[in-house]
Amino acid sequence: MTTPPTPAPTTLFLARHGETVWHAENRYAGISDIGLTPLGAEQAEALGRWAAGARLDAIVTSPLSRARRTAAPAARTTGLPVVVEPDLVELDFGIAEGRTLAALDASHPHETEAFRHDPAAHPLPGGEDPGAAAVRGAAALLRLAAAHPGGRILVVAHNTLFRLVLCHLTGIPKRDYRRTLPGLRNCAVTELRVTGDRAALLSYNVPTGAPDGR
Repeated sequence: MTTPPTPAPTTLFLARHGETVWHAENRYAGISDIGLTPLGAEQAEALGRWAAGARLDAIVTSPLSRARRTAAPAARTTGLPVVVEPDLVELDFGIAEGRTLAALDASHPHETEAFRHDPAAHPLPGGEDPGAAAVRGAAALLRLAAAHPGGRILVVAHNTLFRLVLCHLTGIPKRDYRRTLPGLRNCAVTELRVTGDRAALLSYNVPTGAPDGR
C-alpha cells in the first residue's frame, strides 16, 4: 500500500488588527464593529510595508471592518485580493462588549473572578464559549493551509481568537491562554507552520515596525 505524500508545509502569518478606539481604552470589542484609531491606521500601513517583502500568496481576514481595514495596505503593496473568512471573527464577549474588566468587577464581581481564574471554563455572561471559538478558528486556519500547500498567507484577525486557536493547535491548555500567551500587539506577526493537521509555532508577537500605542 502506497503511503500518501506528506503535504507541503504552509506558513501562516497571524496579525492582530490595528488599534481601535475601544482598545485604546481597554474596552472589550469582540463582535462589535469598531473602527481604527489614527494610530491603528498607521499600524496597518506598517503591516503593509512588511507584507511587501514577505512573498505572500494570499491575504485572509476576519469579516469585521477593523481587520479588513488593517489588511487593506497589505493588499495594496502586494497586489493580492483580500479574502474574508467568517470563522475568523472575534469572540462575542457578551456583557463585556464595550466595557472594561474593571467596570465588570464592580457590576459582576463573582463572574469576573471566575473568568480570571479560568477564562475558558467561565466566559463572561452572554459570551461565546471559548472552546467552540477555538475549534472554529483552528478549522479555518487548517482549511486555509490545505488550500495553499507550501504557501505563505497573511491572516488578519483578533487577539483572543488567535490565542485560543494557538492553544488548540499546539496543546496549551485553553484555560492558560491569558497567562501563557500575553496579548498580541497590534499588527505584530506570529508565524505558524502547518503541515496537514499539525501546527508548529515558529515565532510569537514579532514587531513589524508598527508604532505601539502602549
